[in-house]
Amino acid sequence: MPTRTLCEIFYHSVEDHRKPDHLRVKRDGAWRDVSSEEFRRAVEELSMGLRALGVERQDRVALLSENRPEWAYADLATLCAGAADVPIYPNLMPAQVLYVLNDSQAKVALVSTPAQARKLAEVRAKAPHLRYVIRFDDPPVEGMLSLDEVRARGREALAADPQAVKRLAAEVKPDDLATLIYTSGTTGDPKGVMLTHDNIVSNVHAGLGAFGEIGTTDVALSFLPLCHIFERMGGHYLMLEQGVTIAYAESVEKVPANMVEVRPTLMLSVPRLYEKMYARVLEKVAADSPLKQRIFRWSLGVGRRAFQARVEHRRPGLALRAQHALADRLVFSTIRARTGGRLRLFVSGGAPLAREIAEFFGAVGLLILEGYGLTETSPVIAVNRPDAMKPGTVGPPVQGVEVKIAEDGEILTRGPHVMKGYFNKPEATAEVIDREGWFHTGDVGVLDGGFLAITDRKKDIIVTSGGKNIAPQPIENLLKTHPLIGEIVMIGNKRNFPSALLVPNFEALQKWARENAVTAASPDELVRDPRVIELYDRTIKELTAHLAQFERIKKIALLPHEFTLEAGELTPTLKVKRRVVEQKYKDVIDRLYEGAAA
Repeated sequence: MPTRTLCEIFYHSVEDHRKPDHLRVKRDGAWRDVSSEEFRRAVEELSMGLRALGVERQDRVALLSENRPEWAYADLATLCAGAADVPIYPNLMPAQVLYVLNDSQAKVALVSTPAQARKLAEVRAKAPHLRYVIRFDDPPVEGMLSLDEVRARGREALAADPQAVKRLAAEVKPDDLATLIYTSGTTGDPKGVMLTHDNIVSNVHAGLGAFGEIGTTDVALSFLPLCHIFERMGGHYLMLEQGVTIAYAESVEKVPANMVEVRPTLMLSVPRLYEKMYARVLEKVAADSPLKQRIFRWSLGVGRRAFQARVEHRRPGLALRAQHALADRLVFSTIRARTGGRLRLFVSGGAPLAREIAEFFGAVGLLILEGYGLTETSPVIAVNRPDAMKPGTVGPPVQGVEVKIAEDGEILTRGPHVMKGYFNKPEATAEVIDREGWFHTGDVGVLDGGFLAITDRKKDIIVTSGGKNIAPQPIENLLKTHPLIGEIVMIGNKRNFPSALLVPNFEALQKWARENAVTAASPDELVRDPRVIELYDRTIKELTAHLAQFERIKKIALLPHEFTLEAGELTPTLKVKRRVVEQKYKDVIDRLYEGAAA
């Protein structure tokens, strides 16, 4: 029988895939395995402990934590108790945490580190529904329970009734609310997306059809926030369903080192990781000798031809196979070694991936399957597959998911993956789900031979004063593949030409500055140096020379610092808040348009 609820996925995982390393975590400098038995015991004890605290069916339990085994324990313990959890991004500010606590009416909150506990302590008095706070880590905090204390209460209850949690979990229905996930809120307050067990489980099964063969010998490195439905569905529940070992990265910064240590076979990521990896390879090649640079270019050309043959389901000729074997020994194996040497595939989601990057990774033997979806769709709508891929698209719709393109180009979708609605916001729900059940994504795209291609966000389309429509995302994604460019935001709505705010990759820029005798006391001074401005002007012109004249960026403003979450410029998933950035840098933008047309 296929699993129907997330509780069933958990019990299927720990009972049918018994293994000594169900989860892995690095503690005190060493990787430690969590067995299936230990995993089950932790979840069941915590679940009964939550019941002892008064958590009942469909109550909400908040979870403020980084990725770690305790995140999985708390999530599954809540679900098996019949309640719904409310994951909160650990990089949110206290006021944002308070908003989620109050809007969701969470009865209990679990927090990880002392830093997260301080956030709860700061706002707790303003959260009237919150009865208990449970901390994972020491030191003790007045008024908060420890995870061990709550598990001890659960142990007592289980001693009297060992099957209590499994029995309660069996009462959970597929259409029960599983989670409230608060959207990133690029505009307005975040909304609580109501996802049922069936929403997510249907997506797990649809996703498995796209992944191909994965199983108990695979290892997945988890580093995207589990608060995000992409990592939670694909990197958590889907992996549990198949018995894949889940290793939790120490942090985003430690991912490169953890990849070498864990040697994963599977990983989910947003494009930013691939962009940085790509930039690092190009930076290293640029520092190599002319001979090594020629070998790299030749190898990459061979790899691209071999990858294209795979995409087109052609067997490469004998000569290409021989060349590819040599290129693999000379170049590609070294690049793959930086991922641990065992990685079979990456999955990319959360934002558009530049085609050039997908083709580069495919060429070196690191397959990226790009997909697409939203929090409201649990999340996957479409994804490329090992046997059906087309770089530059997000693949065909997954099984059971309908997709159509509206007259204005907006992507609509319908199926079991579509959310129940926004929590306590019927009007907002009615705005995005029509009477026929079609969810309006807000994205613009086309269906190309059954493959879905995203062209832009509907609200992000730039319409110049001359009436020309420009989709900024594909252009921005292209430019971000250059090693000197960290982030870029195109401007130009109701203006007579497009311009851009550009954040340099300061590590690469400072290296260029040293090599070209450009001295600066600060990043602010560096980006105002005429030689640096000329470098970026020239780079932008070269990279956009193939675009239509009206699409080309005519002027740029270099910013002396990166966009940050703390400054309100990024969402918790590190997407740029375009409207916030435009408003914050209005004076800078206005100066770009002073005088005459470019």
